[in-house]
Amino acid sequence: MGCIVPVEVPFERLAQKIVPQAKLLRTWPLAGGISAQMIVFEVEHTTGRLQKMIVRYYSERTLNTHPHVADDQFRLLQVMHSSGLCTPNPLYCDPSGEIFGKPCLVLEYITGNLNFSLSNLVSAMHQFAFQLTRIHNAKMTNYDLSFLYKRSNACVEITNLPHMQMNAIMQEERIRTALSSVGSMSLENTAVLLHGDYWPGNVLWQDDKLVAVIDWEDTALGDPLIDLAISRLDLVWIFGIEAMHTFTQQYQLLMDIDYTCLPYWDLCAALRLIRIAGSDLAEWVAFFEPYGRSDITIDAFLANYQYFIDQAFEKLARVSR
Repeated sequence: MGCIVPVEVPFERLAQKIVPQAKLLRTWPLAGGISAQMIVFEVEHTTGRLQKMIVRYYSERTLNTHPHVADDQFRLLQVMHSSGLCTPNPLYCDPSGEIFGKPCLVLEYITGNLNFSLSNLVSAMHQFAFQLTRIHNAKMTNYDLSFLYKRSNACVEITNLPHMQMNAIMQEERIRTALSSVGSMSLENTAVLLHGDYWPGNVLWQDDKLVAVIDWEDTALGDPLIDLAISRLDLVWIFGIEAMHTFTQQYQLLMDIDYTCLPYWDLCAALRLIRIAGSDLAEWVAFFEPYGRSDITIDAFLANYQYFIDQAFEKLARVSR
C-alpha cells in the first residue's frame, strides 16, 4: 500500500522554490474555469512578511490542446507585466509537472473580485474599454512572441462544424450561412496582441476600479475587432444594450482602426458563444445567480442576443454589397 502524501507537502515544496525558508500558512481554492484549477497559498517570510500567491494547474483538456501552456503563459505574462499592462506578475513556472504531477504556473495574488453588479456601469464600461485598448496598443515588437497563435482574417468558427443538429434557438444555421456567403473580409487591421476571451468574467475589481485582467490562455495575434466583438456580445447579454454601446463608443474613441468588418466578427463571436454554451442555456445563465444576477434568465439572454445578431446582420448586409 502506497504512502499518502499530505496535501500541504506539494505547496510546501512550491513555497520553498519561490521564497526559500518561507513557512506555508494555509491554502484555499478559488473558483476557476474549465482550463485550470486555482489554489491560493499564503506563506510567511523569515522577516515576518505575509505573502499570498496563486497556483494554476491545468486540466487534461487544456494540456491535450496546448501542452506547453504553463511555460507559454509564464513567458507571455512576463512580457505583459514588464510592459505595464494590468496583469498579474508571474512568479514561478513548473512546466514539467515536478511538484503537482502536471504543469503549473504561480502568479501574484491580486486583491479583487469578479463583479457582475457594477454600481456605476458607465464608468465600468469606460474602464473595460480602456484596458482593452491598452492590450491592443501594447508594443510587442521587441519580444519573441513566436509561440502565439496568429489569427487570420477569416472566422475560424465556420470550420468548427457542429457535431449534432445546429442550434436553432441561437440561429446557428442563419449565422453560418451569412458568414459563408461573404467569405473572409478583404479589409484587415494590423495584427495586435489579443486577449482572446476578454469578458467581464476575466477582470477583477476592487471597489469600483478595474485592477487586473486575468486568464490569458486564449491569447493570440490578430485583428483587434476579434476581441472587440467577443466583448460586445458578452456585455450585451450580461449588462444590456446600453452598456454594450457605451463600451463600444469608448473603445472607438481610443482606437483609430477600420471598423468596417465589425459585423462580420460580431457574428463570428455569436458562433463562438454557441460552441461554448452549447444547448444548455439554463446552466449557462445559472452561473450568475451566486453573483446576485437572477435577472439573467434564458429569456433575457435570448432577447439581448437577438438584438446583437440582428444589428450584425443588418450592418453586414450593407458592407458586403
